[in-house]
Amino acid sequence: MSQVTVIEVPQWQGSASPTAHRLRDGATLLAGMIPHAVRHLRVDVADGHTPADLATTAGRTRAALAQAPNGLVVTVGGDCGIDLAPVSAALERYGDSLALVWFDAHGDLNTPGSSPSGAFHGMVLRALTGEGHDTLLPEHPIRPQRIVLAGARDLDPGERDFVASSGLTHLSVADLSDPATLVQAVEATGAGAVYVHIDLDVLDPAVFASVGTPAPDGLLPDDLVKLVRSLTEHFELAGLCITEYEPTRPEDRLLLTPLIAALVTPNP
Repeated sequence: MSQVTVIEVPQWQGSASPTAHRLRDGATLLAGMIPHAVRHLRVDVADGHTPADLATTAGRTRAALAQAPNGLVVTVGGDCGIDLAPVSAALERYGDSLALVWFDAHGDLNTPGSSPSGAFHGMVLRALTGEGHDTLLPEHPIRPQRIVLAGARDLDPGERDFVASSGLTHLSVADLSDPATLVQAVEATGAGAVYVHIDLDVLDPAVFASVGTPAPDGLLPDDLVKLVRSLTEHFELAGLCITEYEPTRPEDRLLLTPLIAALVTPNP
């Protein structure tokens, strides 16, 4: 087991959730759940909500990544927008040998022009492909053909259009009932390494409800673990990000603690 660095980014300003301020506490709690962490770095989040403010936080996250020793880096948030810098760094390291698996109930594929909310957490995956706010674009975008959107079931019209035209692979919850389907989708990209992003709203809110934008009929926790394990059995894990925990119900925290441990050490 390689050593683990956890980077805590308590950003909530990129979220459209009316209770997004809870993400600050969620980030701290998630960081405390990461097993085997040899280093814990906490990013100071910029106060504002503008693209420039979010870019400042992304720059600080990038600086924290540079301090991480060799081994697995687990970034915890915070809203999904915190993964801009970690995925960008992985792309610079791995190039076209990297695939991105994005577990999320939503597409996060809007642009500033198509977004109903204007919130960056719904645009970050599209930004990673090179489309979005000029200040929130990676230096080396990922080609959509190397992205697998997993478990999304609440897509805006512009997101559906992008999925249909871009070459991105979208696997529904039903598609993910067999982990081999996910492995095959990543194999089809030709990648040898995979970066895994997990928005906790990919889980079914009937079993885990501590998120700001729940969508029904999601994954069960054990199924999520099986899917991540299937990926790490076949590909190098280039990084892991876990986001969008708004702590409310005590039973959700009890569920989350062993789930996070299983995700971070997926192949015991």
